[in-house]
Amino acid sequence: MSEGTGRGFEPATGDGPGPGPGPAAAGREAEVRTAYEGLLQIRRLVGGPAGASVPAPWEVRQAPRAVALALEAAGVPPSALDAEGRRTRTGYRVTASAEPGRAEVTWLGAPGSGAAEEEQDRLTECAGVLERAGWVCLLYRGPRRRRFLEVEPPR
Repeated sequence: MSEGTGRGFEPATGDGPGPGPGPAAAGREAEVRTAYEGLLQIRRLVGGPAGASVPAPWEVRQAPRAVALALEAAGVPPSALDAEGRRTRTGYRVTASAEPGRAEVTWLGAPGSGAAEEEQDRLTECAGVLERAGWVCLLYRGPRRRRFLEVEPPR
């Protein structure tokens, strides 16, 4: 999923353009804050007071969007692509997992950015954010020995 799909607010997945400077960045922060507060309100309505700490059913159905929103709301920087599809910014990238209701988080950057060296620490930080938001995170080592998080709802 990427930004600008015509579905209203889209959280940064790490596959879109980087944030704009100045007023655009402030506007984006306000949108993210409003969207995340809305997510928490839906959790409370669906699950009662304790529901705010567990992903709502619609979050599970759209796990990559919900995970990306939680990371962006916590101030974790998303990766970004330029118009030619080259990485221009180091940060998280959220994609759908092969399993429904799950997402994968990787830490990516431009060639030579050092993203591979910092991925374990940064993915551990992402896991902390997501676990506080009610998700379960498992850190794996994938192809080319790169690490990634598999994120799923609690069982």
